[in-house]
Amino acid sequence: MELTVKELANMIDHTLLKPFVTEDDLKAHCEKAMEYGFKTVAINNAPVPFCKEVLKDSPVLCDAAVSFPLGQCTIETKVFETRDVIEKGAGEVDYVVNIVELKSGNWDYIEKEMKGIVDVCNEYNVTSKVIFENCYLTDDEKRKLCEIALRVKPTFIKTSTGFGTGGATLEDVKLMKECVGDAIKIKAAGGIHTYEEALAFIEAGASRIGTSSGINIIDGYKEKLNQNNL
Repeated sequence: MELTVKELANMIDHTLLKPFVTEDDLKAHCEKAMEYGFKTVAINNAPVPFCKEVLKDSPVLCDAAVSFPLGQCTIETKVFETRDVIEKGAGEVDYVVNIVELKSGNWDYIEKEMKGIVDVCNEYNVTSKVIFENCYLTDDEKRKLCEIALRVKPTFIKTSTGFGTGGATLEDVKLMKECVGDAIKIKAAGGIHTYEEALAFIEAGASRIGTSSGINIIDGYKEKLNQNNL
């Protein structure tokens, strides 16, 4: 697989989800996203209006994290949070499933939750992403989530928050791809630091990469392409 630098950059959600950053940090983060041509800045909800203003003259979107990182809000809260952050400027939404309900086998709850959030995103023509947090799930639970996603049709299913006990794995991306095929896109996130790792996840089936190492990934990829052209 041979991607251009621009194509790879446009598959990256440039992530800054730490709770202790400043507005200067967020501004610099947005400016780098514009400079490198990343698809989105993946941020918490409160700074979305601020980042939207910084990004206003660019195609870079605000990707808001809903019920992040634990997923332990009610469905009503998650649906409200989704609508609220879209109305404040989010162009994409990543939400965390309720893992307690999932581990308890309450699959109807999980489907109702997913549908509620995806319906709001569809109403506003906003990209929706369902975070599985695979590090806590069995393979059977991952497959069951994929089955629900095939019925509800979010835009993406996503491996991880990056705040759990583990991040993206190639095995999980391959499993998710086997389950959903081309019907739903896959986002790999958590622990992806180099262009080699990013390309491996794309080869496995991911079409979006969530990472705080986007600059390192693109700089490394540029260097590799330049060496190949010498």
